[in-house]
Amino acid sequence: MSINTIQLIQSALTDSVVRQLAERFGLPSEATRKVLATVAPALVASLMQKGATLDGARSLFGTILSPEVNSHIGEQLPQLLGSTGGVSRLEIAGRHLLERALDRGVDGLSDEVAVQTGVPAHATHAMTGIAGATLLGLLKRHFLEGQGNAGQLPTLLGHQLPVIAPYLNDRLMTALGLSGLGAFSANILSQLKAVSAHIDHPTPASTPVAEALSKIHVPADAVMREERRSHKWLWWLLAALAALLAFLFLRSCQSEQNANRAAGQGSSAGAVAAQPASAPVRASDAAVAASEVAASAPAASAAASASAASAVQPAAAAPAPTKDSQLSFTVDAAGKPTVTATVGSEAEKTQLIEELTRRLGQYNFVPNITVDPATKPADWLLHLDGLLPLMSLPGAEVKVDGTHIELSGTAADKKLGWLDKLKSLFGASYQIGSFDVAHAVADATENFRSAVKGLLGADSSCAVADVVKVLNLQVINFASASARVPASAVEDLNQSAHVLNACAGNGKTARLEVAGYSDNVGGEAANLQLSKQRAEAVRAYLVRTGVPADSLIAQGYGDARPVASNDTASGRFANRRIEFVAQQ
Repeated sequence: MSINTIQLIQSALTDSVVRQLAERFGLPSEATRKVLATVAPALVASLMQKGATLDGARSLFGTILSPEVNSHIGEQLPQLLGSTGGVSRLEIAGRHLLERALDRGVDGLSDEVAVQTGVPAHATHAMTGIAGATLLGLLKRHFLEGQGNAGQLPTLLGHQLPVIAPYLNDRLMTALGLSGLGAFSANILSQLKAVSAHIDHPTPASTPVAEALSKIHVPADAVMREERRSHKWLWWLLAALAALLAFLFLRSCQSEQNANRAAGQGSSAGAVAAQPASAPVRASDAAVAASEVAASAPAASAAASASAASAVQPAAAAPAPTKDSQLSFTVDAAGKPTVTATVGSEAEKTQLIEELTRRLGQYNFVPNITVDPATKPADWLLHLDGLLPLMSLPGAEVKVDGTHIELSGTAADKKLGWLDKLKSLFGASYQIGSFDVAHAVADATENFRSAVKGLLGADSSCAVADVVKVLNLQVINFASASARVPASAVEDLNQSAHVLNACAGNGKTARLEVAGYSDNVGGEAANLQLSKQRAEAVRAYLVRTGVPADSLIAQGYGDARPVASNDTASGRFANRRIEFVAQQ
């Protein structure tokens, strides 16, 4: 479980992260790095001192594994520091966690770091909190991945002394409320070793019986003594078994004779009585059978089980699951995900919720998990560890549908590299990509233009159901908050008008409702109004191209009747739609 905490922190506080911090505080990158290089070792020293008592080590370990500590902070720092508000929240959270972990404030340390580095105190106070949140998060990640326990914490901390000592000095130690560097270095290791020797270590998982027995040493003469003693009672046991077997045999013969007499006197229905599973045992065989009881018991048990199983009529097989399992989540600005999933069993639901609770904390996610027995097993549960970091990434959106994974929001940011990470984690059996609006519109356009040709032929029936089915293949992708018909939809609407005009000319006017829908972004009233305006804009365009005005009506429904989850970009794209519906 040993690690180098300074290297761990440096791996998270990359050059780009340091530049981000420097820009936020208006400092040179070198000055920012100097502050972090001073404060991080001092914080590790504080943790070492805290872990130098039994109660302190237990308390510190509890704080490290608490839900408030972000175990994914290493990869999330660029996003968390992406705004002034994010920096402020991280600073406050870090300082609060440090005070909880150390049972003391860290203002004195921040002030001393300001003096030693020449950086303004407001910046050193902020970076102390950020460094603390990062350190605790990295330690939590380490313990979770290694399934570590409180008993390993003092040893891990003790290994840090040679790593941090070159960065410490007496003034920093005094600011931490500790003795001088010399006294600290001389005493801390023995104190941590003492705690490690006395702290409660979790009982290891129980050893399998076979393995446990293989480790037990039994003297050879003990076995011989047992064999010599065991013969007498074994013969008594065999005799008893022989008597029991003979009794059961005679009883079964009598029962069989009675049954045969009853069958002969019964009606013809008795002829269909079940046949015995096996031939009766001859009386002359009883003694032999009894003498072989000890050797044949396992085989007899297996045969009896098979016979019983064959006597039971097989139950009707449950229908095979046909639906793909689904998982989607969207993460708010504070890093709290809303997780929606459909799985095939209560066991899978429990597994998912327990894993989310263990890794994120009970109150750090919003679950919406349903069970549908027609759903196939959720293979993605095996890869949940790879998705958990994304569940704390503000603005991330992920949708898993069977073996298809779609990223959107910050999860699709190429700079973060999540697309490649997930491809490597899930393997070739999964199709992983990010949502592209332009690509989705192009695909819809191609499908529509291919299908509409069938409605323009001379033999087209103009059946309203057929017309509606084809017209709804087109996508009219309005600009955000706009009700102006986009240029990308003009040609498709022209072809739609051509179909409707041709049908009207043949006396088969299709009377349709143009229905507008929105996603759930924005206020309900505003969405309702915008969806109606968009429906009216499409109707007006078709009427201008010659479609009879009395054959079309327009109506808006806002975010009602979603056809997909609003948790992802593709779902919201699908819900922002114009539908053509046959008028009743």
